[in-house]
Amino acid sequence: MTTRSCLSIVLAAGLGTRMKSNLPKVMHEVGGLPLVGHVIKALSAAGSERISVVTGPDMPALEQLVFKMAPMARCYVQTERLGTAHAVLAAKPALEFEADDVLVLFGDTPLVSAGTVSRVRKALENGADLAVLGFETRRPHGYGRLLIENGRLKAIREEKDASDEERRITYCNSGIMGFSGKHALGLLEAIGNDNAKGEYYLTDAVEIANRNGLKVVAVKGTEIETQGINTRAQLASCEADFQALQRRGALENGCTLLAPSTVYFSHDTDLSVDVTVEQNVVFGPGVQVAKGARIRAFSHLEGAQVGEGSVVGPYARLRPGTVLGTDTKVGNFVEVKNATFGAGAKANHLSYIGDASVGSKSNIGAGTITCNYDGYLKHRTEIGAGSFVGSNSTLVAPVKLGNASFVAAGSVITEDVLKDSMAFGRARQTVKEGKAKQLRARLQSAKDAKS
Repeated sequence: MTTRSCLSIVLAAGLGTRMKSNLPKVMHEVGGLPLVGHVIKALSAAGSERISVVTGPDMPALEQLVFKMAPMARCYVQTERLGTAHAVLAAKPALEFEADDVLVLFGDTPLVSAGTVSRVRKALENGADLAVLGFETRRPHGYGRLLIENGRLKAIREEKDASDEERRITYCNSGIMGFSGKHALGLLEAIGNDNAKGEYYLTDAVEIANRNGLKVVAVKGTEIETQGINTRAQLASCEADFQALQRRGALENGCTLLAPSTVYFSHDTDLSVDVTVEQNVVFGPGVQVAKGARIRAFSHLEGAQVGEGSVVGPYARLRPGTVLGTDTKVGNFVEVKNATFGAGAKANHLSYIGDASVGSKSNIGAGTITCNYDGYLKHRTEIGAGSFVGSNSTLVAPVKLGNASFVAAGSVITEDVLKDSMAFGRARQTVKEGKAKQLRARLQSAKDAKS
């Protein structure tokens, strides 16, 4: 992308009535990120240094999300819903500071890619005054048709106004547009509302631009990336398309997915080369997996970093704050939260490790838990390098185990253990010969009396 300046206006004032939700429509999620968040990510990646989002009244959560993702963004409120052009002009203060490129997108089209946004900008750089993003579809009914003549976009014909011949056109309008900055405000302010609904339609800019002798072109995108979301069914369909794109991307980037259709990705999942992902794995937000690692079946990861050559699962859960070093192993039915594992550390099965650090080459036995919460505060457990924690041990935080320490199986550890020391924290075993036989007889007698 060139150094041309770019202002993007994202229309996000929709209430989402058809979603049957109290949440603004663009706050619903695909891939763990609100719809409008995907659009902001694409714009940022395409070099739009100025982003304005048009919201509806009383949408503080939406405004907070916008500022979190793009701190320099501006929000403008559309107090009346009088059409798409009216919505764009809600951001008129931003338009008055001229940019080379002005883009208009919708907050409910989450799959539009940075590459496609860049191609719209490229058309403007190459001399277009107005560029409309279109797509080919086998189901054009309901969409505005793009009428192309000698390589130029002459009109957008709505379904209800189209002739039979025009209705056979399969090149349709996505609604996404790019304006040359020097003409953007003039074209938008020239749009009137002389129509049955008395609304200001952004598509009228095409006719006005052609009438004024400006260059209007169409840029081709795909039907998948230009789909908008209005219903829960469309949201589900979009999620399926998003997952298919993520799976394809992972495979193309050198990962092995043993059953691709059963793996679910977040918007920011980062898998390095030679990562293997087995069946039925879910990646929540904020996961990074280094090269050569293996994520085994039925595991769930969120907010976690997995080191090179490590193995996670099957049936493991990594929660936010988990950092696994190289060649670590977190096995079946192990849950890790806000904890670090040094290189070569292992927790092979049936353990909970929370708010802890596990030193390199340490081994955590089955059934071990770190008791990190006292009902009010969280406390940390520190396990030194080369330590061995026996099965069914309870480590009551805050507590520290020194390097190369040894905790006997079945222990409850409440005090620090020094380096190279062995700790026992269990009652002495007592064996009473014949007592089991007596106990069974007594219990059977009590049962017989009760019946």
